Amino acid sequence: MDHGTVIEATKAVVTLDVALPGIIWGWMITLNMWAKSIGTGVILVGAFLLYRHKKEDMPNLRWLMPLISFIALNVFLLFTLVDLHQPLRMVNIFLHPHWTSAITVGAWMASLFTGLVTLMALIGALDQFPDCRRHCGIAKAVRAKSGLYEKIFPFVVFLAIPVTLYTAVIMAQSSARELWAAPAELVQMLMAAFMVGSATLLLIAEKWSAEARKDLAMVLALSVFFSFLMYMGEYFFSYKASEIEATIAYVHSGGSYNLQFWAAMVLGYIIPFFIAMGSLREENRTMMKFAAVTTIIGLYLAKSTWLEIPQMIPLS
Repeated sequence: MDHGTVIEATKAVVTLDVALPGIIWGWMITLNMWAKSIGTGVILVGAFLLYRHKKEDMPNLRWLMPLISFIALNVFLLFTLVDLHQPLRMVNIFLHPHWTSAITVGAWMASLFTGLVTLMALIGALDQFPDCRRHCGIAKAVRAKSGLYEKIFPFVVFLAIPVTLYTAVIMAQSSARELWAAPAELVQMLMAAFMVGSATLLLIAEKWSAEARKDLAMVLALSVFFSFLMYMGEYFFSYKASEIEATIAYVHSGGSYNLQFWAAMVLGYIIPFFIAMGSLREENRTMMKFAAVTTIIGLYLAKSTWLEIPQMIPLS
């Protein structure tokens, strides 16, 4: 090796020789998952209601359900894009897809899901507002009476399940983050969709039949109960895995996330459960709307806590 080569070799610059400190997945990813739960949840719960009841019992569901989903899904996609360091490179997911990647598969499914929901929202709006159908040029191509809505809906419901679950797979692939175990996260993602799906629909259910609102209360009560049960299982029985135990210490008494965690549990799970159970016996619309709002807020706080605390543990 000559002298010149030695000089060049010593000019190497170290740009990063330690793990990234602090929280990398912050509020943007929390908002991403929260909005996705709303976007998929209203479809899943709406499908359950349409199976159980006549559409006349829920006069605004056919167009508000896909409209709410459309808005929430675009918030989800927007903040997914904003969080990327090179957002323009996202086009490669579609031009040069790698089907072994959960991100690629999820992006394709979410895009297809959003496209079908958009079409459903359009058909539902044309059906809800006949004057628009008569004067809107696009109505010639998409008519509410054509039955296209009913043909699309089963595919939308089918896609809602993997779209709401695939984030759990991505989280489970993160190395040294044992709290994000795939089986538990899959169930939590599904419960989150049913929680905020039923809560969101409760806010627009003023003119629905009492039986439909009762079913919403039942879905809300069951979903918050089982989700809360899983959180308590992690909280009290995490001692068998040292990394999970160290992570949960952040929400145990005296931990830095203790107040946020229990605020999430009270707002998102405990209050809605007791109000919904009471409403099954004797309906109180005002209290149910209050429970719906606390559920939506509580889920955001729970998602934020569960996303951030594993990132507080050093990887080295």
